[in-house]
Parts: sequence; C-alpha cells; structure tokens
Amino acid sequence: MKILLAAGGNPENWPQPLLTKYDAYIGIDRGALYLLQAGYPVDLAVGDFDSLSNEEQEEVFAKAKEYARSPAEKDDTDTQLGILKTFERYPQAEVTLIGATGGRLDHLLANLWLGLEPRFKPFAHQLIIRDRQNYLAYYLPGKHIVRQVPSMKYLAYCCLTPVSALTLKGSKYVLENKAVEYPTSYASNEFLSDTAEFSFSDGMIAVIQSKD
Repeated sequence: MKILLAAGGNPENWPQPLLTKYDAYIGIDRGALYLLQAGYPVDLAVGDFDSLSNEEQEEVFAKAKEYARSPAEKDDTDTQLGILKTFERYPQAEVTLIGATGGRLDHLLANLWLGLEPRFKPFAHQLIIRDRQNYLAYYLPGKHIVRQVPSMKYLAYCCLTPVSALTLKGSKYVLENKAVEYPTSYASNEFLSDTAEFSFSDGMIAVIQSKD
C-alpha cells in the first residue's frame, strides 16, 4: 500500500509530476487544502488547522472524508501528528511525505529527524521525503541497494547518528569499513550506474538523491 502525506509547505516545491497512484491521501493542516486545490481526494485531514482561514477550514472539513483536529498548543508538530496517525492506520504502508521542506529551518530539521524518534524508528524504512529536487529515504543497519530515481544525479549518505563499518560501493566515491563518530553528510557523491550499494552495522543513515 502506498500513502501520500502532504504537509503544509508550498506546493510549488512538490515533486512534479506526481505520477504514482496512491491508495490514500492524507493532508496535514494546509497540506489538506493544497491537495484539494490540486484535484486530489483527501481521505484524512490532520492538524490544528491554525494556518487556514475559517472559510478554508470549512472547505477542508466539508470535502475531506475524515478529519482529526488537534489543539493548537500540543507536544507534537502537525507533521509529527500526521506521521503518527498514518502509521497507526497503515502500519505496513510505504509513506511518501511532501510539503515538508523548503520553508522554516526548524520545521525542516524536525522533519529530517523524524526517523530517529523511537516511536517512528520501526517505520523509518517505510518513509520517503520528497520535493522537486530531493528524494530522501531512511536506512537501518544492513546491506542495501539504492536504485537511482530518474533525473536525480547526486547521492548523499547522511549519517544521522554515529555509524559503524560504513562501506560505499558502486558510486563515484567509495568507502570501506569507515567508523563515523558523529553525524556527518557524505554529500555530492554520484551514481556510476542505475544502482549503488552501501552497508553499515550500527546507527541510522538518510540517503538523499538530488538534482540541481
């Protein structure tokens, strides 16, 4: 099952076009309105909706199949709440999050670190963050093959934690059994073919494919 989760970032930064057919569409706060304006259904709208006018709120509540409204003052960001609701309902799904980048830096960092939260870590390998220029996927320890997303030239291995025995193969720059002692981004690597390989034994890595 594939789920599209739209946060409230500017839709001009969405990946274009959204070719994938999704089984469910979930909007987070203003992201629900953006989905409707783009012609997509909204199966669930989540958030405090404080970024919407009264008229916009009424439109979302009337057109969404279901909505879950939270208090404006809460422990979670709207995006965290959306991720939580999504994996509660669809624990086996592949979830693509859009509208989560390109705005406030504090929100960007909170979204990047989602995979590190203990409640989300079991689902991290199922979460993809996308925008017009980037495709981010989380990886837990093991051996992995990265398949190049069409038009994405660059490859970055972002160690979100200390990482043990990092090995990179099949890319322009390689590593062998590297101990990474602090969060580090091995950026601006490149594919040599349509796949690259990497492995590590401890920690968490976000692999980012990107283009100019």
